Amino acid sequence: MSGKSYVVMGVSSSGKSSIGAALAQRLGAKFIDGDDLHPRANIVKMGGGTPLDDDDRAPWLERINDAVFSVDRKNETAVIVCSALKKAYRDRIRKDNDKLTFVFMEGSYALILERMKARQGHFQKAGMLQSQFDALEAPGDDEPDVIHVSVDGDFDTVLARTLAAVQAGQ
Repeated sequence: MSGKSYVVMGVSSSGKSSIGAALAQRLGAKFIDGDDLHPRANIVKMGGGTPLDDDDRAPWLERINDAVFSVDRKNETAVIVCSALKKAYRDRIRKDNDKLTFVFMEGSYALILERMKARQGHFQKAGMLQSQFDALEAPGDDEPDVIHVSVDGDFDTVLARTLAAVQAGQ
């Protein structure tokens, strides 16, 4: 479907980037890593181990909203990776963007922590994971544009599950 964006969301180390990139490839879609849209101040703050607050996230969410809008206007398809932890954040991305589906990568704290500890070269620190789970407002029934995908399993299993869910939701 052209003009459609899929925002792969969840806490750090839930597989957003790796699954998102593979999903984009399978769909023949543009891949946009939301981390690349963070202002410099946010990257520095996270690199120092300090969680972002809502004021820090505002310009980032606006950039993601603009990216979704651009994809729609150019009649493209994109997979955008963004934590989108709170409903208010998802609502900011949704604003004036109706060809949008969120793909929520769901996993337990223990599973995500195990994966985070195995990662290298990422600016998110393991100690910040609890703050992400504390901030997470898991999408509920009042958000019908969200697909829930369990991250329990190996990469190929989770990718197949994600692709099937996205294709079923089209």
